[in-house]
Amino acid sequence: MRWLSGFSAITAIAATLVAFAAPAQAEKRVALVVGNDDYRNVPKLQKAVNDARTMGDTLKQLGFAVMVAENQTRAAFSQTLLAFDKAVGPGDTAFFFYAGHGFEIAGQNFLLPTDVPPATEGQEELVRDASVLADRIIERLQNRKVRTAILVFDACRNNPFERQGTRAVAGGGGLAPMTQLPEGVFSIFSAGPRQTALDRLSNNDDNPNSVFTRTFAKQIAEPGANLVQVAQRTRRLVSELAETVRHKQIPVYFDQMVDDVFLNGLASRPADAVAKPAEPQQQVAALPPVQRLSPSNESVNAPIAAFSRHNGGWTVVFSIADPTLGISWRIGDTGEFRETGFIDTLDPRTRKRMPNPSIELPADAGAATLQVRYVDTLGEVQGPFPIRFDPEAALIRDQRKILDMTATSWLSFREFNGLLVYYTHLMSYRCAIREVRVGIDSTVPDKVLKMPPCDPRDPSAIPHAAQPYLKLAPTTKSVSVELTYRDGSVSEIKSFRR
Repeated sequence: MRWLSGFSAITAIAATLVAFAAPAQAEKRVALVVGNDDYRNVPKLQKAVNDARTMGDTLKQLGFAVMVAENQTRAAFSQTLLAFDKAVGPGDTAFFFYAGHGFEIAGQNFLLPTDVPPATEGQEELVRDASVLADRIIERLQNRKVRTAILVFDACRNNPFERQGTRAVAGGGGLAPMTQLPEGVFSIFSAGPRQTALDRLSNNDDNPNSVFTRTFAKQIAEPGANLVQVAQRTRRLVSELAETVRHKQIPVYFDQMVDDVFLNGLASRPADAVAKPAEPQQQVAALPPVQRLSPSNESVNAPIAAFSRHNGGWTVVFSIADPTLGISWRIGDTGEFRETGFIDTLDPRTRKRMPNPSIELPADAGAATLQVRYVDTLGEVQGPFPIRFDPEAALIRDQRKILDMTATSWLSFREFNGLLVYYTHLMSYRCAIREVRVGIDSTVPDKVLKMPPCDPRDPSAIPHAAQPYLKLAPTTKSVSVELTYRDGSVSEIKSFRR
């Protein structure tokens, strides 16, 4: 497609809908990339349109049908999103990229069209009404029943409403984290919460793209890398580039994918593995020219698993949508399947004892593929279905979930030979944490807490030599705390009062 500008995007996008929305082609790859430079009432940008064009070219090479929209007013943005809605359907992979001004209000992220009005203190609703809510884009793709939704936001810039001599509409640099994503959605931001993204590294930096986009575009084109690997590599490289100019910019991603997603082919396999007869493999969300591999018997719902770590090892809980009469499993592709047994509860759907949905793995269990199968109500065996077990990733995910659910327990005060604040809870789940910062009588956490290294063999144990508390002045009234997780995302700042 030719480059689109303003309302001309509507005509050009509509002209392509016959190709994009044809029902004969199932499970398409469709991308919408948007770049806004030419703002009327807030500072203009220089590289957002270039970023959109670069991403469009990259995604075309990866087999996406690409719509490129530039300098979108609110009306044009709405029409463009409507065209995107019509271009995707059930089972598709949808990719949305936005470069331009973004703004966070009360934890929600808004993408600013080029005609967003100027706003001052107390006029947040003016910005809301004139902008595009990022969460709404996810909802629309969910309504279209896409299998995979990938959202990329290179919009973490300074507050565009700041003006000398006036008080700006409430908000700061950066965008809010999107931690509550539905299944099948992956999002990545060019910078973390309260961080701003660099357009360039110096006045001599003549690269036409922002620091994030120039890096991300290269990484998604790397063969054999899944989305998580792409995000991790992008985060590391962008962070290292920003450090060279003493700027903190750590891209963050939020992953609710069930499948591995490979944008440029699967990881290569050894020659001897290729020569073996094909075994059922986990589904990957990829379209031609990448081969889509799927387990046999796609008419059933494949089980999913939740992993939790405790002192004795791992508990794995299987979730199966279909009513089941029995569940069995094994590790790897060979060996006998083991029954999980039954629990003393009747399944109202089958009126029989409910199969035990959980199994135990030893504490030192290594990375492996669990093969799971079940017996349906007709007595037929479904599966086996592969479920990947990565103990390091599972531990981090499990502890992160616990920390999110127990945020009120992160710190506790105690008076013993003075005033102490304990962070034992954080130490117990430190394997999910990269850094802890606290602020004493301040809402700005500026002091780094010392944490012992994670011990995967006994992750919740606190070493005897570790000191899980801080001594505070008797007059201390409150302590604020902020966590940076292993994936680079940052928690909300929590305040604890005596």
